[in-house]
Amino acid sequence: QVQLVESGGGLVQPGGSLRLSCAASGSIFSIYAMGWYRQAPGKQRELVAVITSGGNTNYADSVKGRFTISRDNAKNTVHLQMNSLKPEDTAVYHCHSLVPGDDYWGQGTQVTVSS
Repeated sequence: QVQLVESGGGLVQPGGSLRLSCAASGSIFSIYAMGWYRQAPGKQRELVAVITSGGNTNYADSVKGRFTISRDNAKNTVHLQMNSLKPEDTAVYHCHSLVPGDDYWGQGTQVTVSS
């Protein structure tokens, strides 16, 4: 099993920045992709960004050029740097990991973009 713990959410003004972190523990050797999803009130959960064990990344069109996903293999941590935040980025952000035949989710961290 894999355990995921997110941190770094909060309240920020439009145009501001936040950095989310997701620390993985447990059977981390089996993880071949990690990513961030978000879910706004009344909306379906959507993919924000993903990074594979080989370092390949993919982003939702809505965050391209503003968000950057990265991983620190030494600390088993994935980061999501979010710049130029917009009110529509407000959501609960969940960390996700993919292993052969299964996947795991973190508990989520709230990001609120408001003046």
